Amino acid sequence: MAVATASFIVFAASQVGTPGPANMALLATGARFGFRAALPFVLGVALGKQLVIWPVGLGLMELSSRAPWVFETLKWVSAAYICWLAWKVANLRLTQEGGDVQPPGFWAGLIVHPLNPKAWAMIVTGFTSFVAAGTPPVEATGIIAAVLLGCQLLLHPVWTFAGDRIAATVAGTPAEAYLMWTLAALTVLSVVFVLFGGGASA
Repeated sequence: MAVATASFIVFAASQVGTPGPANMALLATGARFGFRAALPFVLGVALGKQLVIWPVGLGLMELSSRAPWVFETLKWVSAAYICWLAWKVANLRLTQEGGDVQPPGFWAGLIVHPLNPKAWAMIVTGFTSFVAAGTPPVEATGIIAAVLLGCQLLLHPVWTFAGDRIAATVAGTPAEAYLMWTLAALTVLSVVFVLFGGGASA
């Protein structure tokens, strides 16, 4: 087969479903604002990965071999953004005081994956490990894009709902601050793992 679709589905599900910067953001958003209010953000996160998949599949890989500094720069800029996001998570509180605070919307979610180094690592792995040489780029990219979108639409809401349920348990308790700092720390650690350990996860 041009694309090892069955194997890639297993790979994609395992990566999209495991902890990473995007899933930590979804968990925190669900915890702070509730599942339903977070749904536009969830949709934005899911569709945002398409903004990476299609350029990579249709030629950006060639650019990486010609100008590797572009991707090296992007990697560190992305890491800085995710760490900033983690800082915001650490200072969130789950109680709903301050009604003027609005949940992040679709557009905020759309930029999460383009600035997520783990998303880039997973997508590049998909193209280099599961696509046969000589496969038409549009065919390969379409399959990779469809599989990842399907996994995200199934699994991203799970993380968001988990945040909602966690909030119902710990909001307003002394454990609240520890939970948010733990989520922030896990976000930073997931980025560090990608930068220095070669991981690939959502």
